[in-house]
Amino acid sequence: MEDCQFVPFFKPLIGEDEIQAVVQCLRSGWLTTASVTAEFERDFESFVGGDVSAVAVNSCTAALHLALEALGIGPGDEVIVPTLTFTATCEVVRYLGATPVLVDIDPGSLCITPDTIEPFLTHRTKVIIPVHFSGRMCDMQALLSFAEANNLHIVEDAAHALPASSSCLQVGRTGSSATAFSFYANKTITTGEGGMLVTGDPDIAKRARTMRLHGIDRDVFNRYTSISSSALYDVVAPGFKYNLTDIASSIGRVQLAQAHRFHKMRSELANRYQLLLASLPLLLPLPPSPQSTHSWHLYIVQLNRNVAIGRDQVIHALRDMGIMSSIHYRPLHLMSAWKPYCAGRLFPNADIYYENCISLPLFPGMTFDQQDRVVNAIASFIRE
Repeated sequence: MEDCQFVPFFKPLIGEDEIQAVVQCLRSGWLTTASVTAEFERDFESFVGGDVSAVAVNSCTAALHLALEALGIGPGDEVIVPTLTFTATCEVVRYLGATPVLVDIDPGSLCITPDTIEPFLTHRTKVIIPVHFSGRMCDMQALLSFAEANNLHIVEDAAHALPASSSCLQVGRTGSSATAFSFYANKTITTGEGGMLVTGDPDIAKRARTMRLHGIDRDVFNRYTSISSSALYDVVAPGFKYNLTDIASSIGRVQLAQAHRFHKMRSELANRYQLLLASLPLLLPLPPSPQSTHSWHLYIVQLNRNVAIGRDQVIHALRDMGIMSSIHYRPLHLMSAWKPYCAGRLFPNADIYYENCISLPLFPGMTFDQQDRVVNAIASFIRE
């Protein structure tokens, strides 16, 4: 198999500007969290728009954890989590001793809705964590109204969703308590590893800034130039080690400046998939609703249930042809760690989705030739 025939599942688009930004950071002599990270936070606040604060951290997982901790979530509390998500969304609930309550998804949007949540509300429910799955935002207007009516907080898992919007509500400033973003290597912008907590609540932002670095009560990033930061700080709580380095932030600033360009490239590829795959026995992703934006972090198809070949066979056949694909995700209710929290409940929509889903290659810089290769390969062995 020739290298030119290989189609990766994803490939970060890193250019000379990112490389030079890292070199400049290395030459500065300051490698951990300092001024570049503060600039990245300000850039992100401007990108999101509105009166929000951005707190840079080392992962989306850290952002979710800090948001729940700032809301005072702990033992005895329940947090609603969709079963169709990565384990991090659920595990942060357990970090705090609270109980995750898994709920099924809507079969069209693949997101949670008030209807999928309501049967599982109890007097102990405190937070809903909607996951903007694959880059399509949940119906935030409906969820915000539902949360307000039931006196609940919303912490958005937006790991897939930069940039995205839901009925004119832009991710990061929907009015929820907090939003967590990911900059992992395959996300819509990357810092390698990294994340951002965004909130309009100054108390959440203040607590998150304290807890992301050992519970220290002030900015200690200038501790070599300020006596008050270097020796006279106080530790107000047993915090965490969640800060983002300047090296990572230097990449993030360059990537963020290109976020809309990357999104245009992803959208063009996704729209092209929609056209080229339309005649095959596949369930294609729903297009974004009016006045909404899909980030197209993932492009996921589902095999029609009468297709002769199975999902795993398709993945293996693609791999044999040098085309990488993936599965997002095995639902949490099927995972050993989370089965005890499901109490034998059924998740029919997530189960049907999981049996038939395939995530196809989609990344900025993917060529039409590569995409044609994917489409032609699928067409060659998927038959009703």
